[in-house]
Amino acid sequence: MCYMGETGNAGFWDGKMIFLSGSPELERVGGIPTGRLSGISNHRIPHYLRTNQLPSYETNCIEEWEQKLDKIVEETIEQNMTLISGIPPWVQMYFDRLTEIKGKKIKDIFPNFSLLVHGGVNFEPYKAKLFDSIGKEIDTIETYPASEGFFAFQDSQKAEGLLLNTNSGIFFEFISAAEISDENPARISLKDVKLGVNYALIVTSNAGLWSYNIGDTVKFVSIDPYRILVTGRVKHFISAFGEHVIGEEVEYSLMKAAVEEGVHITEFTVAPMITKLGEGKSFHEWFVEFENKPADMHRFAMKVDENLRAKNIYYDDLIAGNILQPLQIHPVKKNGFIDYMKSIGKLGGQNKVPRLSNDRAFAEPLEKYIE
Repeated sequence: MCYMGETGNAGFWDGKMIFLSGSPELERVGGIPTGRLSGISNHRIPHYLRTNQLPSYETNCIEEWEQKLDKIVEETIEQNMTLISGIPPWVQMYFDRLTEIKGKKIKDIFPNFSLLVHGGVNFEPYKAKLFDSIGKEIDTIETYPASEGFFAFQDSQKAEGLLLNTNSGIFFEFISAAEISDENPARISLKDVKLGVNYALIVTSNAGLWSYNIGDTVKFVSIDPYRILVTGRVKHFISAFGEHVIGEEVEYSLMKAAVEEGVHITEFTVAPMITKLGEGKSFHEWFVEFENKPADMHRFAMKVDENLRAKNIYYDDLIAGNILQPLQIHPVKKNGFIDYMKSIGKLGGQNKVPRLSNDRAFAEPLEKYIE
């Protein structure tokens, strides 16, 4: 509604819409209907959108992602799709499957497709490839839903950030990310937040949560009105050497280098490599799946490293002080992340690749997917 009010674009309302979600099947736990957030939301779609909604309920209930994806493609490929929504990596898989079948860009398969709604992960690492698959840039709307509440949404195509949803039974508090590990960190309310500071998001809600740490970090880009950017996860960071590198910093560092080198990134994750005595200095190990590789991988890695040093003074000190060696990038084979996520039973739906880990639990099994 905000989008239509601001832009005057309402044509998508008359076409077909899809939300790539988890299964809407619910089970009873202690008498309470229980299931995936996206599946529960599927039951709450307004009746006036039901005739526009795809895929069918039966297809949405398929658990196996690739089987489900094939049925979604079958049901939508000849439809007048105007709005497509979902977590970016899984939307990309949908686009790839459509292009495999039709041999065309998405804009030629769905000529009236004009609005992409996304959430769950930072859009920037996926943006270039998604738009390349579509064949043109289109309007996008970002949302910030979570199991604990619907926190924020993009209300404007012109203003940066997501409008905080302050009138839905949720009381927001914030802890400076630098203090989150303290025994008694200071919690502040909206009136005391400052622009540009990374905060852990704490909520109290009429659903029964009390001073609950969501696990996400956000920063404010506006306080009138309150607009935020989601900058990462409290648990997704690297501080094996005291550097406390966060998701926002690695995404910025990689994407800046990618733009300069004309490289498209499919997926990536970062973990610390702690070397043994006598094996050289430790480093940050990056696993990156490229749509098109850099001409000079070493130069590209050095650019990413320089960007990260400029973004994080603690990391810069460790490199300058010869404590760490510059980061190393290992290219992952095509569809390597998809194959890995499939192997651990986390392909599709609402599953996400962690950007950062403070250990190697995610990274080590990924080593066999390196080129």
